[in-house]
Amino acid sequence: MSEFTHFNRRGEAHMVDVGDKLVSQRQAVASGRILMQAETLARILAGDHKKGDVLGIARVAGIMASKRTADLIPLCHPLALTAVSVEFETIEQPPAVLCRASVSTAGQTGVEMEALMAVQVALLTIYDMCKAVDRGMQMTDIGLLEKRGGKSGVWQRAE
Repeated sequence: MSEFTHFNRRGEAHMVDVGDKLVSQRQAVASGRILMQAETLARILAGDHKKGDVLGIARVAGIMASKRTADLIPLCHPLALTAVSVEFETIEQPPAVLCRASVSTAGQTGVEMEALMAVQVALLTIYDMCKAVDRGMQMTDIGLLEKRGGKSGVWQRAE
């Protein structure tokens, strides 16, 4: 197993120096889901939610969040993202919305945190918009599916 990279030799937190790394195309894909009552999902699908298009707003929130990751995660590098995609799939049983985010850049460090941030904030936005009718919603199964680029190449979660 590798060492934790965000600690120096004295065990103090520090930002990893990526200055000597080669620039490469990098991509990460993350996913998660939010479980809810069937009535909540039906209202999202009907588009009659009084706050507006729940999934459309959640998509924009996820994209915006990916671009702000370094502002919220203390040791993340600010990155110039080249593409961010946030997609949703609805599931009838159990009632849920699945979220999948894909983030790309050409840089010296990966975009895993940006993809995870997009998923988390998109799901939180769904919760926020629907909490008045369903406070019991649960966000689950949030994780990295794959990453590409850099010295370590391709990594994919085992099924």
